[in-house]
Amino acid sequence: MPVLRGLTEQESESEDVMYETASRLLRHCDAVLRLSGESAGADSDVRIATELGLPVYFDADDIPASQTP
Repeated sequence: MPVLRGLTEQESESEDVMYETASRLLRHCDAVLRLSGESAGADSDVRIATELGLPVYFDADDIPASQTP
């Protein structure tokens, strides 16, 4: 993951770094697609997205078509 390139090996192995990175990246997203399966990280992303007021989709078919040409 390019975001992690500048970290030491110990820092990059920490789950906290990944969650923090995902949290920052979510602030630049329009929506979240939550794929099925157990994942504490994905559940955290959904929680953060909801707090940010982002739409969360659980099926790709539910995502509205893009409005850009």
